[in-house]
Amino acid sequence: MESKELAIRLARALDAKKAVNVHILAVEDLTTVTEYFVIATGMSTTHVGALADEAEFQLDREGVKVLRTEGHDGKRWVLLDYGSVIVHVFTQEAHDYYDLEHLWADATVVPASEWMPDDAETSKE
Repeated sequence: MESKELAIRLARALDAKKAVNVHILAVEDLTTVTEYFVIATGMSTTHVGALADEAEFQLDREGVKVLRTEGHDGKRWVLLDYGSVIVHVFTQEAHDYYDLEHLWADATVVPASEWMPDDAETSKE
């Protein structure tokens, strides 16, 4: 599966589980670590854990295994490393503190219109 498609599938899985502020950032021109970040916010530590678990579960069903996870013990910031895509799931407090969108402001944002299902996009307007 190509990196962008992987990022899109992860973003959709998070969105379907009611994550807020879901963003896909293309960082391939800014770092050699990965090609995409998927960033999402949960409403509580329990929600953050459930979001990360759901994303991992959905991709595992498609045969895509996470390479490494971090943060499941505290659930303020859970990181799922898929190699070419890194998923960051934050509580609102941690999201505000780390502010990855600002830190990676030079990244290209993949518009929601490219990954959000048509019915979900119209319901969020």
